[in-house]
Amino acid sequence: MLLPRRKVRIETERMSLRQPVMTDFRDWAHLRRTSADFLTPWEPTWADDHLSRKGFTNRVYWAQRSINAGTALPLFLIRREDDRLLGAITMDNVRRGPSQSGTLGYWIGENHARQGYMREAIPAMVHYAFDRLDLSRIEAACLPSNTASRGLLEKCGFKYEGVAQSYLQIEGRWRTHVLYAALRHDRRGRSDAGL
Repeated sequence: MLLPRRKVRIETERMSLRQPVMTDFRDWAHLRRTSADFLTPWEPTWADDHLSRKGFTNRVYWAQRSINAGTALPLFLIRREDDRLLGAITMDNVRRGPSQSGTLGYWIGENHARQGYMREAIPAMVHYAFDRLDLSRIEAACLPSNTASRGLLEKCGFKYEGVAQSYLQIEGRWRTHVLYAALRHDRRGRSDAGL
């Protein structure tokens, strides 16, 4: 049974955040391939078919099913001036009931890093998650050595919460991560704990 397509689009100053579609395959595969050395130190090991059309097709179907089910919101960052794919941002593991929370993940192509795109995308996704998805808490995690990601999360209003031992497999081994969170009604002050 095919689920009805629910479309999500978030507009920022320079970008449209929208779900992936099949016609994105070439741009996505090219961006991931040319940014592989930049991305792989921070990501789980890529499957053998990671850059294949079949792998991408599965990714697009997962994205649509997740959006329809309300369990995740995977979006591509598209620069409006030239319709170029820059990276992706995902609100995943959306939990309802008393939790009302989700987990934020993101990546950007190497040539587009440190140009403020993700600094623009994260607050837009957070606002959407609080306002439209009615989430109360958004969590994010990164490797302690990923100072760029840690700084980005802090600039976007996330606060350090602690350390998770053996949190995710990165490059084939279990790695400890630092945990951050943004709360819809955050009354916490800035904390330098764990820095």
